[in-house]
Amino acid sequence: KTGTEVFLIPRPRRFGKTLNLSMLRCFFECTPRDQDRTGLFQGLSIWEAGERYRSHFGRYPVISVSFKGVKQDSAEACLAALREKIRLLYNEHQSLLDGATILDGERRIFTAILDGTANEAEYSTSLLQLSQYLHRRSGQPVVVLLDEYDEPIHAGYLHGYADRVLPFYRNLLTEALKGNPYLFKGVLTGILRVARESIFSGLNNPGVYTLLRPEFSTCFGFTEPEVVKLLAKMEQPELLAPIRAWYNGYLFGGVTIYNPWSLMCFLDSQDKELRSYWAGTSGNELVREQLRRRALTLQPALEDLMAGGSIERELEENTALGELDTSEGVLWSLLVFSGYLKAEKFDRGSMERSGYRLSIPNREVHEVYRQTFQGWLAGHLQAAGGSLDRLVQALLQGDEEVLGEQLQAFVTDVLSYHDTGGEPEQVYHGFIAGLLAVLEPGYQVRSNRESGDGRPDLQLLPARPGQPGVALELKVARPKKKSPQRALAEGLAQIQARDYTAELRARGATPIHCFVVALRGKQVWVKKAVTKGHKKSAR
Repeated sequence: KTGTEVFLIPRPRRFGKTLNLSMLRCFFECTPRDQDRTGLFQGLSIWEAGERYRSHFGRYPVISVSFKGVKQDSAEACLAALREKIRLLYNEHQSLLDGATILDGERRIFTAILDGTANEAEYSTSLLQLSQYLHRRSGQPVVVLLDEYDEPIHAGYLHGYADRVLPFYRNLLTEALKGNPYLFKGVLTGILRVARESIFSGLNNPGVYTLLRPEFSTCFGFTEPEVVKLLAKMEQPELLAPIRAWYNGYLFGGVTIYNPWSLMCFLDSQDKELRSYWAGTSGNELVREQLRRRALTLQPALEDLMAGGSIERELEENTALGELDTSEGVLWSLLVFSGYLKAEKFDRGSMERSGYRLSIPNREVHEVYRQTFQGWLAGHLQAAGGSLDRLVQALLQGDEEVLGEQLQAFVTDVLSYHDTGGEPEQVYHGFIAGLLAVLEPGYQVRSNRESGDGRPDLQLLPARPGQPGVALELKVARPKKKSPQRALAEGLAQIQARDYTAELRARGATPIHCFVVALRGKQVWVKKAVTKGHKKSAR
């Protein structure tokens, strides 16, 4: 219905991008009579919409390429993989060599691409040239479908060779989509819009429809009415509530969307156990690497998100991957467009730009953050001679000596004096709160950044009565102002005076352990408090 010639529709992985392009190919592609695809579309909305739309069925030659898997760890291997994609595409259309469709000079280039001897310029114009050949034979313009178009770009930035690959890749796509006289429509899918890398420099008004836009909002993933209908067909409507908690929560153009991959895997399972399906699939290494690399500096934002809260940020639909290591804003955009955060638009009023409230969409994605941080923590503890298991056991068993050893190992390995030079309380608070997140979902991590409200800095509230509960009070011992011993004494007195075990007792926690953690630079001191109903140990 639109005059748009080229459509870029980014969506998170496993949300049906490849399936949608396959559907478009089946609808538009001209095929032999013995491969009639009418039955695929009869009775569906497109078939009932009238002759205006049906007249495009089976009419055009189609060029379809998926760049999935082009994520090698070196520039040479990546370029070789791109050339192999082109070779396979030409091999698919090798019948063009029969008859008089291709001229003599063109035949040499076509054959060179097939046998891998073409030069870079010939590869760069290969999609454009193939469009010309197909148009010449059919008399119709060409539909170009490019799936996972940004995977080579992700790999380039992840492995540090973007400047080697982008020039060739830019030429390949631009030649195919910019001013191609043989083009009817082009559709590209991927995760991000990376226009700032000039992949589409000079492209004539491409239609870009990110998940922040309302167009095509229901075309990727399942809406809730679709899920309700699916569960009714399976005669299992009672599954809606748990499915909603684990696999719902994405927002595409303001429409709530379920993760289709996870939902179908869950419904196909025999045990119907809620588990992470989407998070366990391959891909998005760039996201995971950024989370691991910046786990400490992203506190306290990640702490708020993992506690079920939200943060307010501005988002750019253009994701400049070249600025990823230096711009926190680019990272938040990457997390939203990759499906790791959902974004709810809100109006700030006056003349300010609209912002977005970012939050973790569901339980499944929450597990990604928990597991990523847990792996990051375990790696650093191991490097410093510590153990994540010993640290957790020390907390839950009330062992102040082992807890102090493990915290000391981690702080020594991870925190630098620069990290704690500005607001040391916030850095330590965020670090330990993130550390405790590894205990979820068996424990709720309650974090209190304010002072004077009668609650400890951090609490571990058990999910069920009869499990141990923990409260921690953090104190910074500043040189020449407060000794570690004085900081510990103040914390112990605060625990007793404000009855920091009250909420833990109300939850049925038993036993209850309260610790004071004093910190100065890269030094840690831990003292266990004597709480109501607990005798002081002999130590």
